[in-house]
Amino acid sequence: MEDPMYSLQDVIRCDLCETPVPPKHCDICHIHLCEACVWEHLSDESKDHYIVPFKLRGFIPECTKHSTEVCTQLCITCNIPVCPLCVASSEHKQHKKEDILTLFETKRELMQKDLQDLEKSTYPRYQEAATNIPVQRADVNKRSQKLTTALDEQGEALHTEIDTIIQGMKSQIDDMDAQHIAAIDQQEVAINHTITEITQAILDLKRLLDTSDVCLVSEYTSRTEEFRSLPAQFQVTLPTFTPQEINREQIHQQIGSLSKPALTFLLDEPRILTDIQTECRDLESVSCLSDNELWTCGFYDNIPRLYNLQGELLRSVQTESGYWPWDIAVIRSGDLVYAGYIDGSINLVSGTQIQTLIRLRGWRPYYLCSTASGDLLVTMESDDSKQTKVVRYSGSTEKQSIQWDDQGKPLFSSGGLFSNKYLSENRNSDICVADCGAGAVVVVSAAGKLRFRYTGPPSTPGESFRPVGITTDSQANILTSDCTNHHIHIIDQDGHFLRVIHNCGLQSPWGLCVDSRDNLFVAEKDIGKVKKLQYYM
Repeated sequence: MEDPMYSLQDVIRCDLCETPVPPKHCDICHIHLCEACVWEHLSDESKDHYIVPFKLRGFIPECTKHSTEVCTQLCITCNIPVCPLCVASSEHKQHKKEDILTLFETKRELMQKDLQDLEKSTYPRYQEAATNIPVQRADVNKRSQKLTTALDEQGEALHTEIDTIIQGMKSQIDDMDAQHIAAIDQQEVAINHTITEITQAILDLKRLLDTSDVCLVSEYTSRTEEFRSLPAQFQVTLPTFTPQEINREQIHQQIGSLSKPALTFLLDEPRILTDIQTECRDLESVSCLSDNELWTCGFYDNIPRLYNLQGELLRSVQTESGYWPWDIAVIRSGDLVYAGYIDGSINLVSGTQIQTLIRLRGWRPYYLCSTASGDLLVTMESDDSKQTKVVRYSGSTEKQSIQWDDQGKPLFSSGGLFSNKYLSENRNSDICVADCGAGAVVVVSAAGKLRFRYTGPPSTPGESFRPVGITTDSQANILTSDCTNHHIHIIDQDGHFLRVIHNCGLQSPWGLCVDSRDNLFVAEKDIGKVKKLQYYM
């Protein structure tokens, strides 16, 4: 409906000077005022005045007890509008009161903010979570079918002697499926229930924003914080089937076994457990020696340092060359290795001794990690910065080089401003590389075959994504730090997006590692801090 104030047929004007479209109104004198005439009108002290925005004209209620007065304040204690005579009376004298216009506008601002938050942020997140429910359910069925197929193949090899045992193990899978589906259904019910509540809250807010009933408005209480955190989302880790060679005398033992299922919940709001201030300049790398001790190193800093969780410096080592280490890693023996990019070396720190394990020619080592088998994986760049590869070493012996895909194209980007390529081995033996230059996490199998590239959440196509640090956890999830957006992305072993950690106040998150309990350590580059986060329930 067209606002009469702006109607071409009847333009509303200031009652004192005829200025069109006056922004103010005296709700006691019932006249329209331009900004210039407000003070002139207020100068008439022979009567009371109450100036309000033009759009709020007429919303000031008349006093039910004093017919000649209007209510310019709200008694907070009684939640009723009161006039100046009421304010002065003994009934409200000791009560808390607020200017009715100020209160009204403050509440409207809160409601506008809550409405925007619910419509633009909270509600879409719940919608996205609800959309993921069928995907999770289908994934459970798909993976369970793989297990069932493997059991069928083993059952055919063992013939009728093991039919009963095979059927029993299928029943176990069915029971586990039922448990997982029940958990998913329960989460779906909770999410849909909350979506209904949010929808109702949005409708209620819109009605409140259209009302001029100050009592209803003053009773409004925000529920935004109640809706802000999504229910903890769980991740299903299905059992694996391990077949054995057939031995009829030990048939029950030879069939194999299903590992125990695990339901793990990713927290919507991870908790900061520890905050460690280090001496490292431009802190870039962190590597766990144990659950209570961690090594750190920084750019332009030639001294790797070992800290405990209380932030106490336990040990420091100066590099033999005097150049800063590009990256560090704790190997299976508990010793430290570091990459010397400047002099093309990979070095082992054992006790007080530093030994050069590998000296490269034509290549420079970037980043490195230790594998479950005790091998060392190293990302390296050619001297001319035109090629990048991942090399596997056993001791100082090269065992494998990974550089090209099946079409002969480079797997990894080369050179450029964003040349960081941290890497980590997953529990399924995949090699995961955070290729900052390509804006992707590149994952290859242990044989060096490309499995997938992750370039950011599917819900934010085109958004900048610069992965730097990377690590994996006991659930085979991959975690990578997005330095541009100050986020940590969590994806599963097949590249499916799970969650972004964005609400822990992280500043320039860089190097990552996890301890044996899946606590995440994040190196904050610009401020030299390490944060320990709990992201699983």
